[in-house]
Amino acid sequence: MKKLIDIAKRIILILSVGMLSFTACQESLEERCARECKEYTKKKCPVLIAKDIYLDSLTFNTSNQMLSYYYTVEGVLDDAEFLKQRDFRGMLLKELKRSTGDKLYKDAGYSFRYVYFSSKHKGTQLVEATFHKTDYQQPNATR
Repeated sequence: MKKLIDIAKRIILILSVGMLSFTACQESLEERCARECKEYTKKKCPVLIAKDIYLDSLTFNTSNQMLSYYYTVEGVLDDAEFLKQRDFRGMLLKELKRSTGDKLYKDAGYSFRYVYFSSKHKGTQLVEATFHKTDYQQPNATR
């Protein structure tokens, strides 16, 4: 359980720092976020971000202001039941709430979506978790 929490922390921290390291003048926050997601995906993905977890891509949907992270997992994590039994969604939300790297996007009220796919069974979605402002701004919400 501790290992999964550490992995979730690392995932959010790495991506947050990477996303905020780019700067731009004269563009809206939505434009900046969309551009940074495209640039990060093109330059760095797929990238191993933690043991058995690869970040495949990042997207930003301007119409609903949602940042989406797409991953492929292998090894022990490549099992939907294993992830559900350990409340992986709850761990992601907890870490999103604690993360300071996403502050700019959280302050803007953006939604965050995390999608995990199987390495063993290509195209099979194992877990999907979407968090909205009402989720991550509530002190004790982990639903």
